[in-house]
Amino acid sequence: MPLPILSVAQMREWESATWATGQTEKTVIAAVGEHLAKRALALTRPGDVILVLAGKGHNGDDARAMLPGLVNRDARVINVEAPAAALPELTPALRRRPRLIVDALFGIGLNRNLDAAWIDFIERVNHSHLDVLAIDVPSGLDLETGRALPIAIRARVTVTIGAPKKGLLSPEAAEWVGQLEVASDVGLNPYPFHSDFQWTTPEDFATFPPRRAVDGHKGTFGHAAIVAGSLGYHGASILAARGAQRSRPGLITLFTSADVYSAVASQLQAVMVHPWVEGVDWSKFSAVLFGPGLAASNLPPPIRQTLLHLWREFRQPLVVDASALDWLQHGGEVSGFCRVIMPHPGEAARLLDCTVTDVQRDRVQALRALSRRFGDCWVVLKGQHTMIGRAEGDIFVNSSGNSGMAQGGTGDLLAGYVTGWLAQPTLQGDPLRALRYAVWEHSRAAERLTVTRENWTVEELAVALGPLHSS
Repeated sequence: MPLPILSVAQMREWESATWATGQTEKTVIAAVGEHLAKRALALTRPGDVILVLAGKGHNGDDARAMLPGLVNRDARVINVEAPAAALPELTPALRRRPRLIVDALFGIGLNRNLDAAWIDFIERVNHSHLDVLAIDVPSGLDLETGRALPIAIRARVTVTIGAPKKGLLSPEAAEWVGQLEVASDVGLNPYPFHSDFQWTTPEDFATFPPRRAVDGHKGTFGHAAIVAGSLGYHGASILAARGAQRSRPGLITLFTSADVYSAVASQLQAVMVHPWVEGVDWSKFSAVLFGPGLAASNLPPPIRQTLLHLWREFRQPLVVDASALDWLQHGGEVSGFCRVIMPHPGEAARLLDCTVTDVQRDRVQALRALSRRFGDCWVVLKGQHTMIGRAEGDIFVNSSGNSGMAQGGTGDLLAGYVTGWLAQPTLQGDPLRALRYAVWEHSRAAERLTVTRENWTVEELAVALGPLHSS
């Protein structure tokens, strides 16, 4: 099940509801400590020094609870009640270059600016350039706004407890939070309230995609069409096609600009490649993608008109990405048909006639505004923690991925991957789940690649795309 993304007040309310059932804070703290110890072990090796900076609140209690689980590690604890008093211990401890620092100075309740002594203490930790595991929140970060007060611990990994907090997802928080993880199974009761802001978990896809029918044939799994590629941008069409192949619809047809047809067709085997022509019978396709690589200035005008016609009339899923986003017209319902747009923040800003800063300041509002502007379509708002949703209802935040994805072509690959899933008739009854799964798996593949090498390419991502074990 997805996890709710909460404010500090909602987290407090959840904790109170849990204590009211008889569950104790001591039991939960012990479970948190066990989880944190396992994560610290995974980030270190036997014999490594782990420096624990434990504050005086429950955050510090969580850190102290992890100590028994730090087997085969040299764990050293500094109990920090006053930063100036702790500096004589901190300075030599940092000189020993511990493999990992555990930050448990402040918890989720901090909402005041730090004084000079705390700023000095945190700056010394940050200037050590050592890996930091932050418990619940990097100390010094305001969880309501995601802003530092005025400085915060710069973590490599933040393990937040129970559920993600909204401030951790703020673009302003990114440099402090690092990789965000959630320790959800720590003894808190199931969240008793509704939240329309949800965090995707691997368990959401335990039974998805469904097992392919043993008597299935090409027609069973649909026919995806892709309109992509132009002079100078033909690679985007190839990546989109390879993405679609990884989700395995029955057939894939790619329509590309005539002046790059040979370059595109020579690199694809199973995909049927055609130069763009008018008069295509679109009714034979079960999903269509428009956009990757359609950036050349000499595109035939009918391509744009075809997209606008399909947006209004096509009865199957239609995905619009990249250059084609600028061709869409405001307004107009889509009559219940599945429509998907996939902007990154810069494209979203153009579509909304605002700045990228405006989009990033409130990504939820930007997503909902985009959906309303284009007929209540589905929106995949890309970026760190890609969001998926519509004008109303739940919004889902993707939990996988890393900054290695910030290279040209990853979005083209994702657009094709999304379209390949939406083309399959058996999945079209739940387009939101297909969208969430495609985004999550695309980012998971990037995580797997980064484990083996940092300088992977988009072409390698195309090969790695998809689950390691098929159902």
